Amino acid sequence: MDRTHTTHPARPALTQLRLSAFRAHRGAALPLGPVTLFAGPSGSGKSSAVQAYEALALLGGGAALGRAFPDPAGCVPDGAAADAQGRRGFRIGCTVDGPAGPVRLDLAVQAEPEPRIVSERLTDADGRILLATAPHDPRRGTVRAEWLTAGPASMTREQLPDDRLGTALLPLRVAGRTDGQRRVLAAAEQVVLALRSVFPCQPRPDRMRAPVEPGDGRLRRGCENLAEVLHRTRADCARRHARLAAAARAGCAGPVRDVGVERLADGRVRAVLDRGAGASRHGTPLERLGDGELRYLALALVLLTGPRVLAVDQAVEVPGALQTLTVLADGFDRDLDGRQARELVALAALICGEGHMRLVGTAGEAVAGAVRGREGVTVVDLGP
Repeated sequence: MDRTHTTHPARPALTQLRLSAFRAHRGAALPLGPVTLFAGPSGSGKSSAVQAYEALALLGGGAALGRAFPDPAGCVPDGAAADAQGRRGFRIGCTVDGPAGPVRLDLAVQAEPEPRIVSERLTDADGRILLATAPHDPRRGTVRAEWLTAGPASMTREQLPDDRLGTALLPLRVAGRTDGQRRVLAAAEQVVLALRSVFPCQPRPDRMRAPVEPGDGRLRRGCENLAEVLHRTRADCARRHARLAAAARAGCAGPVRDVGVERLADGRVRAVLDRGAGASRHGTPLERLGDGELRYLALALVLLTGPRVLAVDQAVEVPGALQTLTVLADGFDRDLDGRQARELVALAALICGEGHMRLVGTAGEAVAGAVRGREGVTVVDLGP
C-alpha cells in the first residue's frame, strides 16, 4: 500500500469497533466518528457496544481481564454452543488511526470454562502482523507471543500473561533498535494512547443533589461531585464557565443568568442557578431541578472541560496536544427532552470538531432521527 500522500491524525483515536459473537452482535463493524450515537430498539446492542469500548479501554490501561469483563460468560450470546473442550467465547477489536496509520487490534476471549485472552493480533496499515499470540498451557496462565523484529531474527518470541492485553505490555518489552521493533512500538503506543484516554460518564441525578465537601475538583463518573467541580472551573477558566452558563440558558427552564456555587456554613458547597434580577438572592439550588436538567448540566460540563478536570487515566508522559479524550455516555439522552438533547448534540459536534475530544453514546430513535445527517455526527443504526 502506497501511503506517500496519505495524512493521518496527530491524535490517535478509534475509528471502528468490531464485535463478533458478543451479546447481540454478530460480526459487527461499527464506525466511530467525532460524535457517535448508537441507535436502535431495545435489545439491539446499543449499551453493549459502549460497554465493549470501555472494556477495551480498561485493557489498554493495563487492567486484568476480570476487571474489564466482570461477567465474561454473560457476553457470550444465549444458546452459543461450546466446542468439544467445553469452551465458549467472543471476539472484540478496534481500529485506531493516528501517526502510525490505521492499526487493527483483534482479540479472541475465552469466557468458559475459565476466562482468558486466547488470541491477540496487532496489524498495521499494510496488513503486516506486528504481534500475534496463541494459546499455551492454561495451567500456567500464559500465551505464546511473537512480535516483529526485522533484525537478525525476524520475530521475537516470548510468553505473556493470558489475562492482560499484550499490546499494552509491548512498550516495556521492545527495545526499538530495529525498524521492525520501532514499527511495533509506534503501533502499540498509538493503540494504548487512544484506549487509555477514555472517560465513562453516567450522571446520577439522585446523587447530584446533595451539597458536597470540596475535594480535588475532578469530576467522577456519576457526576455526584458536580458542585465541587463547578467551584473549581468557575475560578480556573472564565471562558469555559461562560460557555457553560450559555448552555444552561439554552437547556434549563426559566431565566438563567449564570451557574454559581454557594458555600454553606459547614464548609460544603452546592451549585445554584442564578436567575438574575428579581429572583431569589441565592438563586435556585440544583437540588431542586429535575433529573433531565441535572443530567443536561452534567453532560454539558463534561464536554466543556478537559481531562485535567475529569477523573480519567490520562497518559501524563504524552503532551496533551497529542491526546484525544473520548467520553462514553450510555443513555446519552436519558431523561432529556428533545430540545435539551439537540442542544447537547450541537455542543458535542462543536467541541469534538476541534479534535481534542470525541463522544460515543447511545440514543433513542427520536434523538437519533433528529440529528442524523448533521455534520460531525455519526448515527450507527443497530436495529434490523
